[in-house]
Amino acid sequence: MTGADGRTRLGRGVTGADGRTRVDQAATGADSGIRLDQAETGAESGTRLDQAETGADSGTRLDIVIPVYNEGANIVATLRAIAAAVKTPLRVLICYDDDDDDTLPAIAHEQNILNLQIELIRNRGRGAHGAILTGLGASDAPFVLVYPADDDYNADILDAMVSEAEKGCDIVCASRFMPGGSMKGCPLLKAALVRMANFTLYHLARLPTHDASNGFRLFSRRTVEEIPIESNSGFCYSIELLVKCHRLGWRIGEVPARWFQRKHGKSRFQVIKWLPAYLRWYAYAFVTTYLQRTEASVHRRKPKMSRDDNHDLAQNHEP
Repeated sequence: MTGADGRTRLGRGVTGADGRTRVDQAATGADSGIRLDQAETGAESGTRLDQAETGADSGTRLDIVIPVYNEGANIVATLRAIAAAVKTPLRVLICYDDDDDDTLPAIAHEQNILNLQIELIRNRGRGAHGAILTGLGASDAPFVLVYPADDDYNADILDAMVSEAEKGCDIVCASRFMPGGSMKGCPLLKAALVRMANFTLYHLARLPTHDASNGFRLFSRRTVEEIPIESNSGFCYSIELLVKCHRLGWRIGEVPARWFQRKHGKSRFQVIKWLPAYLRWYAYAFVTTYLQRTEASVHRRKPKMSRDDNHDLAQNHEP
């Protein structure tokens, strides 16, 4: 609610079982503050939004899912970059674990984020994997992109990624290893594993992307709705969807992206812990190419998937 002084108040509304909160910037005051307004929910676990505010009906073309864990030092710069660079009509879904996450007050008190529709969505599971699946389940735009909370330098490629998807790509990869891309400051062990895996997947398994392991990726609506996610940890869902799309014969595109070691906070990427899960999908790519497994071997849902399908996965999977 905006007062006589033109300042935007932090309003309390009614939250549902999913803890979903809407940050509505349409009602900002003269100070450009944002309104933290909790949307009304019904008896069901999902939040009810007015039809005009959902991605499918508002003209929104892109949902950006940003999983966060105490990203208060990073999130404002990232959102500013998105607001400044992206022309595609979008909505940002901030997926968080706990109410005391320092990302939330950083967003609530930021004065200069303009023209962004932001929703805060509480993780139905735990950890990065649960947060991402919760965000995918809450999305309804034609395209959904998973984006790092500390990335304030790649926003200018998001329109190009949407353009590739509009040309028919079901997955568009942000590629560090194609011409024009880069990876700088990565720890030695992680860099060696990542480069070796991506080199062999591109040159030997013939995946049509130079960067199969980057979690920064855009997915079509049918990819999210029709391909069930079996992975239960980390960012493995991303390579899983990629190798399954490849086996299905769906189009995969890529655009060059940069990567820098984060300046603030600690990454949740755990190379050794998640390596066995990654190896499963690494092998899957080779089986597709050399054993000529066909699209019939890929289990698919019948569209349209209920939003709660990915929400349920988020609850049942490990962090």
